[in-house]
Amino acid sequence: MQSINTSDLKKRLEAGEKINLLDVREPDENMAFNIGGILLPLGQILTLQTDEINNLKQEEVICYCKSGQRSMQACLMLETLGFTNVKNLTGGMTEWQGSVK
Repeated sequence: MQSINTSDLKKRLEAGEKINLLDVREPDENMAFNIGGILLPLGQILTLQTDEINNLKQEEVICYCKSGQRSMQACLMLETLGFTNVKNLTGGMTEWQGSVK
């Protein structure tokens, strides 16, 4: 598993790069603030049955949560499911909202 920081991700998004974002927080957290990722709470990853995500196994997928802990677990789970290029957003939405303007 690799990681990416909020500054690098924001630069890539601002450059218009197509990025597969996966929000592993709970729905209420996603509704309060999100950056456009696919919502798939951590507890649902191992029961993953959606083509929306399964077709990303060979593509870069950046996982994020509130602080980077749940998304790190999500990355490890996705790797066991055959995803080959997952990255954890270090600092999560807390850092995104606090330091990335």
